[in-house]
Amino acid sequence: MRGYLLIMINNNEIFWEKGLTVEKLLRENNFLIHLSIVKINGQLINKKSFATQIISDSDDIKIVHLVAGG
Repeated sequence: MRGYLLIMINNNEIFWEKGLTVEKLLRENNFLIHLSIVKINGQLINKKSFATQIISDSDDIKIVHLVAGG
């Protein structure tokens, strides 16, 4: 049986599979990686770490998706 995490994403509780990376979280939620800023428990995550940064149970994740306009 797979394990699940309870995480907070932008103040919303969500259950997700263990082993989740920041990159997978962004892709599964239709965020463009190059336009996303991510903080986990208040710590800014470097984009180079998105593919390897594993999300832990009870992590508080903030995602800001940048938008350009004119």
